[in-house]
Amino acid sequence: MQQWHNARRDGRAQASRPTTRAARGRMKIALVSPLYESVPPVLYGGTERIVSILADELVAQGHDVTLFASGDSITAANLVPACERALRLNPKVHDPLPYHLMMLDEVCRQADDFDIIHFHTDLLQMPLLSTLRTPSVTTVHGRLDLPDLWPFYSRFSDVPLVAISNSQRSQLPMANFVATIYHGLRPDRVPFTPEPKGGYLAFLGRISPEKRPDRAIEIAQRTGMPLKIAAKVDRADRGYWEDVIRPMLVDNLNVEYIGEISDREKPEFLGNAAALLFPIDWPEPFGIVMIEAMACGTPVLAFRCGSVPEVIDHGVTGYIVDSVDEAVSSMDGLLSLNRALVRKRFEERFTAERMTRSYVELYRKLINQAREEVDVISDAAVLSRRSLGSETHRTPQ
Repeated sequence: MQQWHNARRDGRAQASRPTTRAARGRMKIALVSPLYESVPPVLYGGTERIVSILADELVAQGHDVTLFASGDSITAANLVPACERALRLNPKVHDPLPYHLMMLDEVCRQADDFDIIHFHTDLLQMPLLSTLRTPSVTTVHGRLDLPDLWPFYSRFSDVPLVAISNSQRSQLPMANFVATIYHGLRPDRVPFTPEPKGGYLAFLGRISPEKRPDRAIEIAQRTGMPLKIAAKVDRADRGYWEDVIRPMLVDNLNVEYIGEISDREKPEFLGNAAALLFPIDWPEPFGIVMIEAMACGTPVLAFRCGSVPEVIDHGVTGYIVDSVDEAVSSMDGLLSLNRALVRKRFEERFTAERMTRSYVELYRKLINQAREEVDVISDAAVLSRRSLGSETHRTPQ
């Protein structure tokens, strides 16, 4: 942590921050990532993967980017390490909260150095934002349908937020969503596979009740197709794994459990699949695995929940279904979809360049709004001083 102490200031400057840099086009941007995974993640970690893509693309577009993240992150941005390594994979770490709070403290200390601060840490920074003069925005990556979030976002209803799907933002109508920006991937990092060699169905992500791998196994069993499951098992989902999924694997020899795979292994795993199964049973905020499959040209069979109707173009990039019966009956049509058109639609809608361009436009808008607010306050102060001066020099009657 020594590098933090070296960067700390004796006090925050009182003068107005210069705005000419952002006005010229080049911005100084801080990205604040969660610390559970590295940026990019070694294994699972959708939020950290998007932060990595955004950071590198912003740098490629000529911006000065500082990334607050774990020390084992690899980025084109200037890295401020908030911990030695990703917290989830560090056996020495038992409580992630202190590390996140120390990181946010350092962000606040350096805040005046930036034109805008982009948080990806959900709730923790919210009480600190009113103390910062630098404009900020928070991308919310998780589910928002939980009842405890209503009073929280009602209290912080003025904080600018970005949703990753319209379905997600609809859960909190009182919140200050300033944009919906879909995730994007770099096309060169996820190559197109026109002719898959595997002939299997793929399930990729997390073993949990809301992701419904049990549905995926049933679909494979009823269609007679092999299924490969590449997914992690969190501690919280260990019971579901032991009681529900492991017995199903024993009873279905056409299903292979691979375990958690790395980012480098995904293109081959998804590209050689005949289709991706996304049989979710929860309000999915986005579902990055769907666009990872689409980038490979692999069609997606997804259940109608959360963001799915926004991401999947039914009959073009996949099929949207409401039951296992419908999933089974849709399989022939799904496998006949044109993989080149699946890839083309990905390139039209879900690239890193498109995502980053949307964020840059939003940054400029928020910076300009903050500047206008400062100007209004300054004008009011000038008028107030003039009014006091005229009262002081008025000739007594």
